[in-house]
Amino acid sequence: MGMNDTTMRKRIWGWYFFDWASQPYNTLLLTFIYGPFFAAVAASYFMGTGLSEVAADARAQSVWSLCLTLVGIAVGIGAPVVGALADTTGRRIPWVIFFSGLYVIGASLLWFTDPAGGNMWLMLAAFGVGFIGAEFALIFTNAQLPTLGSQEEIGKVSGTGFAFGYLGGLIALVLALGLLVEQESGLTLFGVKPLFGLDAAAREGTRFVGPFTALWFALFMVPYFMWVHDLGATKLKASFSGAMASLKDSVTGLRHRRSMSAFLIGSMFYRDALNGIYSFGGVYAKLVLNWSLTTVGIFGIVSIIAAAVFAWIGGRIDKRIGPKPVIIATIVVLTGVCFIVVGMSREQLFGMPLPEGSTLPDTVFFVCGVLIGGMGGMLQSSSRTLMTLHTTLEKSTQAFGLYGLTGRATAFMAPALIGIVTAATGSARLGVTPLIVLFLIGLILLAWVNPRGEREA
Repeated sequence: MGMNDTTMRKRIWGWYFFDWASQPYNTLLLTFIYGPFFAAVAASYFMGTGLSEVAADARAQSVWSLCLTLVGIAVGIGAPVVGALADTTGRRIPWVIFFSGLYVIGASLLWFTDPAGGNMWLMLAAFGVGFIGAEFALIFTNAQLPTLGSQEEIGKVSGTGFAFGYLGGLIALVLALGLLVEQESGLTLFGVKPLFGLDAAAREGTRFVGPFTALWFALFMVPYFMWVHDLGATKLKASFSGAMASLKDSVTGLRHRRSMSAFLIGSMFYRDALNGIYSFGGVYAKLVLNWSLTTVGIFGIVSIIAAAVFAWIGGRIDKRIGPKPVIIATIVVLTGVCFIVVGMSREQLFGMPLPEGSTLPDTVFFVCGVLIGGMGGMLQSSSRTLMTLHTTLEKSTQAFGLYGLTGRATAFMAPALIGIVTAATGSARLGVTPLIVLFLIGLILLAWVNPRGEREA
């Protein structure tokens, strides 16, 4: 590659900053602040139409599922096409710039959310636009991973990138909870009024989390754009027909690549399940355990610290024993967590009644949060590493396009299944059951994956 050590170090750090900049969309908006806030707004709106609390909660979770389902379909259809287009030129940065724009616009618009639920559907659309931006940008930056070091170093780089990203998400979450998000008292977690004279009664502190996420992203993408440049760009004009032909070759070629096929399909199921836990963890805590947004936020802080620590450790274990054993161990733990979540409510644990006011469900769910964060961080990092073992430097964009496709082709599956089971049972708690099945299918398919990877012939 003819790159000196200083340039390479800057390139790696620039790449880490993408994770740092983009993580708050998942942390603040999807999981811990805006998602639960939106669920509460939607639930009270539906209760206002005459639904019971349980039915309104289930309806709110179904509406959130619908949004994530539609985003998943959009990314699933678009990712391989856009990835293959970028592959025909070798240029990824212009695409990252475009999707960064969607991220900033979508996040900023969440400021206009009506706490009474009047523009609920419009705000779901804005959230979806920003989330699509975040997902697509990630596909292109993932494809840059093989250019960041030798085969042996990739696992460590991937793990450190995830850890750095989670650290960024953690700091953003602490700042948002401490300075912006109002509690019932009208004060933030730090006991102060929301910054900038934001009106707590109109939930302006919570709504400002959208623009805050957009500003954070715009600021911390600067090192990425300064230090990460396209390597091996060939021509300026993308060829759509060339991209489609290349994509077709890649997909038909999978017939002869058993390890790659099993990994892509297996990871499709378990990554879908993991996204399901992330998407519905905060919503579950709000609707089933009736936690306040602040408690959900503290739960978020604990689970993100776990994610950062475990991703960093996982990167080092990955470097030593390879990614596949790490992936298997994390799936087993996460499946156990799902069993606990489904078997627990405010009133009982696996059918055993709990005394009124018992804090056991809160304690158990906090432990689950540590495991979800920690194992999820390791699982994503090691999956990214195992993907690089199944591709060559020349075909990395195409390979990560397929990885993006399988990560998103069925991304509507977990939210849709949760939505269907929630609607059928009328219970937000039992709605989480499908995640267990998705994890187990992913685990079974890993049996056909070569731990050392598989290069394309």
